[in-house]
Formats: sequence, structure tokens, C-alpha cells
Amino acid sequence: MVTHRSWARSHVDSYERLEFLGDSVLQVVVTAELLRRHPLASEGDLAWMRQAVVGRDACAEAARALGLPAVMVQAALVEALIGACATDLGMPTTEPAVLAAFGPAIDRAEPGRRDPKTALQEHAARLRREVRYEVVSTEGPPHARVFESRVLVDGQELGRGTGTSKQASEREAAVAALARLAEEAAPC
Repeated sequence: MVTHRSWARSHVDSYERLEFLGDSVLQVVVTAELLRRHPLASEGDLAWMRQAVVGRDACAEAARALGLPAVMVQAALVEALIGACATDLGMPTTEPAVLAAFGPAIDRAEPGRRDPKTALQEHAARLRREVRYEVVSTEGPPHARVFESRVLVDGQELGRGTGTSKQASEREAAVAALARLAEEAAPC
């Protein structure tokens, strides 16, 4: 059942319980695969890699790769579908399907590689500077939103970005800010 809670008679009739299960299944399957692929990676690196693989953007990428309709390219629905598969088909069938769907995101996950927001936060912390993100605009219908965000470092705007999620727009803004900070630090 893929019914949003706003349309369901009760919370039991919505897809939220399957989403809860699917999120857990996705995290366990991805964690086990990352441990297998990166036996020497630290817990911190594994946590960052897992988050990159199971985040909203990776869920949307997997949904598109599976050919799901555009209205279903949402992390919550992908997780609900994983939960439904685990319930109906069992883990022996669900696990390889999850690995196939999230394979490209798992392939991109590398130890020591931080996402731009984390890299910016760590860089700013070393300089004792404050980082803050603000959503500048949101456009489009609920199933196809486009966000624009800006990043402020000590109150000064250092970058803007757009994306299909708030997090994606913030990541793009962080990339711009990191580039600007690198320019500022470069010798003349």
C-alpha cells in the first residue's frame, strides 16, 4: 500500500510503517556491503559512506534507475517499497535487489572522502568560523521541488546552490564556498 498519511484513514493504513522497515533494511544491507568492500575503513568513514549511499539523492537515483514514475522518486516511497519487498519476498530476495539498485552510490563511496558540507564544516572549524545554511527559494510541485540555498560563513555569503532536495542545494552551495575559500587562501 502506497498511501500517504494525509489520505489514510489511520497511520496503519499509510506507507509509513513500511518506510520505517525499508529504511532499516536499506541501512543494514548497505552497511554490510561497505564493511565487506572496505575492511580497513574506520567507523567514522563507514558512517559517512553509508549516509552518502542511503540519503535522499541516492534513493531518488535508485528510483529513477528502476524506472519508477516521477511522482515516486522520493526517499520515503523507495524505503516503503524496500520494506514491502522485505515483508513479501524476504531478505534473500530483497538484499541483492537493494545492492543492485544502490550499486552506483555504493561504488562512489570511498573511505576518507567527505561530502562538501562536512568538508566545509571541518575547514571552518579549524579557522574558528561559523557556517550557516539558508534556503533562498523553493519552486515546483511537492513531488518535483527545486531548492536554492546559500551558505554563510561568519555571516558572509560564500556560495549558492540548487538541487532537488534541500540537502542537495546545500551541498552545491558548500562546493562553491570551498572553492571561494581556496581562492582566498591561494598565494598571489
